Parts: sequence; C-alpha cells; structure tokens
Amino acid sequence: MQAVTKTNFKFPKQKSLYVGKVRDVYNINDEYLAMVVTDRISAFDVVLPKGIPFKGQILNQIASEFLDLTSDIVPNWKIATPDPMVTVGRKCEGFKVEMIVRGYLAGSAYRAYRDGAKELCGVPLPQGMKENDKFPEPIITPTTKADAGHDENISKAEIIKQGLVSKEDYEQIENYALQLFKRGSEIALKHGLILVDTKYEFGKANGKIYLIDEIHTPDSSRYFYLEGYEERQQKGEKQRQLSKEFVREWLMDNDFQGKQGQQVPEMTDEIIEGISARYIELYENITGKKFIKADKHSDILQRIEENVAKCINNL
Repeated sequence: MQAVTKTNFKFPKQKSLYVGKVRDVYNINDEYLAMVVTDRISAFDVVLPKGIPFKGQILNQIASEFLDLTSDIVPNWKIATPDPMVTVGRKCEGFKVEMIVRGYLAGSAYRAYRDGAKELCGVPLPQGMKENDKFPEPIITPTTKADAGHDENISKAEIIKQGLVSKEDYEQIENYALQLFKRGSEIALKHGLILVDTKYEFGKANGKIYLIDEIHTPDSSRYFYLEGYEERQQKGEKQRQLSKEFVREWLMDNDFQGKQGQQVPEMTDEIIEGISARYIELYENITGKKFIKADKHSDILQRIEENVAKCINNL
C-alpha cells in the first residue's frame, strides 16, 4: 500500500505552497487554493513518522460531501474535487480562531472538567456530569488558530477584545457553527451515529464569510455509535467511538502525548494497516456508502498533478 506523505507540485499559476500537519495547500494566482489531503497523520499536534494509505482520500471525500450537504446554510470555499485526494476552491482570508462545537462532555473538555474546571472558554459547565453525557444544548469552545504548536482555548469575549474577529463577524460564524452542527447531527443520526463534537473554520473573501477547510471528518469530529449509547452511559462503560481518538489512545497507551522527550511508538505495518482499516470503517459509517479505493495508478502523485492541472486550466 502506497501512502502519500509529501508533495511538491508545480501547478499552473502557482504562487506558493503551505505545508500543514496533514494538508499541502497550493496558492493558485492568489485566487484559488488546491488543497491536497495527504496520508500524513497527526496527534497531539505532532505529525507521526509514517502515513496511512487511503486516509487522504477518505478525509477529502467526506469533507467534499459534507460541504455540498451544508451549502444551503453557509457558502463554502469548494469549487471542485478534481482528484480523490484534492479539493480546489476559493482562496479566503481565514479567521484566526477555530469554532469547536460540543454536544457532549468528551475528550479534552471532559479531562478539564474531571480536573475541576467549572467553565470552558467562558462557558459555564453544568454540575454533576459524567464523561460522554449530553449537554443540555451544544456549546461553543473556540480555540486560537496557531501557525505552529498547540491551539489555545479562548473565550468569545477575549476573541472580540483582542480583535481576532469583529463582534459582528463572530456572532455570524457562531450562528453558522451551531446550524452546521445541527445538520451534521441530523445526518449522523440517519447513519446510526451521534455527532459528539467537531471543529469548523471560517474565512472571508470579498467581504463575504465562507466555511473553509474540512467539515465533519473523523479528523475534525468525534462520533459515537447511537446503538447502546444510553446503556453504556448508565453502566459507566466507554462509548464506542468513530474518530481519531483510537490513534490518540494507542499513543497514550505507549506513553506518548507529544510532550518533550517522549518517543512516538513504532508504527509497524500491522499498526498502519489497522489504522487504515479503521479510517475506511469511519468513511463507510459516516457517509453510509461503500468506500472505493482510488484507481491503482502506478504513480499517485502523477495522477494528482494531471487532474489538478486540468482543473486549474479550466477555472
């Protein structure tokens, strides 16, 4: 199995390349972006040393589908998906915050709550909650958008005070985020899933707000299986999850949380194949569709380059 962990294309009208943790983003003439979703995998803000075959295709295709399914709520950056691993879209100036919407007390929010936090990002937390309990209403716990290292929790008041986002724009993206979460939750329920929490990113182009980046993928979202959720909660058992959390748990079980001096555990072929299989399971459960592996092109990079170049020339 071939994993794409590095790209260095020279597309028509290309101005620059930004390499993120997972995505390689090509600036096309300061008008468009060609976002290549690689097979890199990150956890605890660290890019792991080996890629996961088909992960890029899975994330790109889920995000592409959900962008289409939510375009009536908020305009988004997507123009085309010329390759299974690539989305081409409108270049926007991204807001310096990520909007985290939480429907349930899970992940880092639960860990903070367990350690005594009474509020999160300025949002008061109800008393007496257990891990994975549902909030009375979804809450928004924004983070700063760090260029490198860890994103930091921040309150709405602080975002506005620091001028990261204007009050008017913030309230608009807050409204969009809650509507998107509601739609994502409705779609998840149809597939026997619960959308637990997720992140959204927004940007502006020509004075208009757009949804950008990915949406409702297992890298940006956490899902539980609906069947047996209530029973497991009552018994205090772990929930069955569909998210990247299983990768974090494997790392934590092997004494790695991205802290200085810690070593990433060995990623054997068996571990990599297992993670790839879990991502395929995620795709099929989240979309309700069978995953079809991209054609066995002898050179994936050549396929991407040809498909994207053709798309750019037609823009």
